[in-house]
Formats: sequence, structure tokens, C-alpha cells
Amino acid sequence: MNTKKTLFTTLALGAAYLLKNKDARDKLMSGFQSFSNQVKAKRSTGNPL
Repeated sequence: MNTKKTLFTTLALGAAYLLKNKDARDKLMSGFQSFSNQVKAKRSTGNPL
């Protein structure tokens, strides 16, 4: 039970940080978009992950 509480606390703190810090939010979104573009490119060429 303590592990779940720690996990949720960590997630909440991370979400609060991202809500307050626009630069961190933009950097994170940029990383997700880059990753998704790579996955799409690999799928379109038929290569497995």
C-alpha cells in the first residue's frame, strides 16, 4: 500500500510541476511527438519496434 501512495504522490508532484512550468511542458510534448513520429515511420516501412 505504501508503494501505491508513493507512486501517486510522485505523479501528482510531476503533474503540478508541469502545470506551473511551460518550458518543461513544451519540452516533454516535443519529446512525445518526436517519439510518435519515429514509431509511425517504422510502422510505415514495415520494420518492427
